[in-house]
Amino acid sequence: MPNDLTESPFSPHDRPRDLDGFLESLRAMRRDVDETLGEDDLAHLRKVERIGRAATALGLATAWIAPNPVSMAALSFGRSTRWLLMHHIGHRGYDKVPGVPARYTSKVFARGRRRFVDWADWMIPEAWIYEHNVLHHSHTGEDRDPDLIERNAEMLRSSGLPMAARYAAMGFLGVTWRFFYYAPNTLKTWLVRHDKAPEGEEPRLHPDYSRTLWLRCYLPYALLNFGILPAAFLPLGPWAAASALANSVGAEALTNLHTFCVVGPNHTGSDIYRFTTKPKSRGEGMVRQIVGSANYACGNDTIDHAHLWLNYQIEHHIWPDLPMLRYRQMQPAVKALCEKHNVPYLQESVVTRIRKMLAVAVGAASMKRWAGFAPARTAALDAAQA
Repeated sequence: MPNDLTESPFSPHDRPRDLDGFLESLRAMRRDVDETLGEDDLAHLRKVERIGRAATALGLATAWIAPNPVSMAALSFGRSTRWLLMHHIGHRGYDKVPGVPARYTSKVFARGRRRFVDWADWMIPEAWIYEHNVLHHSHTGEDRDPDLIERNAEMLRSSGLPMAARYAAMGFLGVTWRFFYYAPNTLKTWLVRHDKAPEGEEPRLHPDYSRTLWLRCYLPYALLNFGILPAAFLPLGPWAAASALANSVGAEALTNLHTFCVVGPNHTGSDIYRFTTKPKSRGEGMVRQIVGSANYACGNDTIDHAHLWLNYQIEHHIWPDLPMLRYRQMQPAVKALCEKHNVPYLQESVVTRIRKMLAVAVGAASMKRWAGFAPARTAALDAAQA
């Protein structure tokens, strides 16, 4: 089966073969995995955490010498690793693993004071969990999805600016997006989560929004990484402190670019679907999670860590609450099952997916629109196409 939906015989008017059987097969896979969760999953989690901490240590050890790419890249990788840990732990990926330490559970990791130990990012952890885990995963590709790039970039798409200027705007967003987009938008949705906006209207801005954004998002992160971090090198002299500041700022740009390049393309492209209605069944909902997502290259810890385990986006959207290691183990079976049931499985290099995401964001391309399944076809036709 072709990886690119534009080359695939599938269309939203077709019906996957045996939708109920497809759903039951996915459920059976999940039951089998749940029975085998254990120490291997925790050992893998600790390994990923150690690599991230080692990168941070290298970045700090070289930060004082002079502004340099080694320190910037190492600090960046350490920060990106904390994000990937939050992503999977916050999704309750390890809550069901037997013997899991409390600090690796969703109710403890980055909560309260542990925020500054586990995940000291621009975002409030609870706000990110609500925006991402609740809204994005429940409404992937729908109008209620807060991370729907095609809709969020509509002003840029219709701006009339030269294409070079539009791509430049996306480049600026790429190196600032956690500060510029993610922190304010996760906070907005979290603060008004209990408000009921009238049909067709955006929720009102919470009166505490600006104060909370500065006091709980911007100032703590800036103080930690651009104040306390360089100040720690002052005993080595002003040059050491200034170098540490420069390296921390450079690492921030790299971390933003790294996360943007693996997060943004997951659900954006001319070969990925948007949805204007709710799924009519659990089976359709599962298919929509798959055709509304894209995977990257995968296969080992080096590749997977570089992609922050977002290269298994299809498997992650089928089962958000699984340990990282399990996505790699289940990916070949999921891909084979999709091919068996005529469900497109999109997997391309991250570079290709970035190009497709940017094309949509600047208005050079548009996403597909889901029109639902056609009536069930005859068994003879299915057999002829099998």
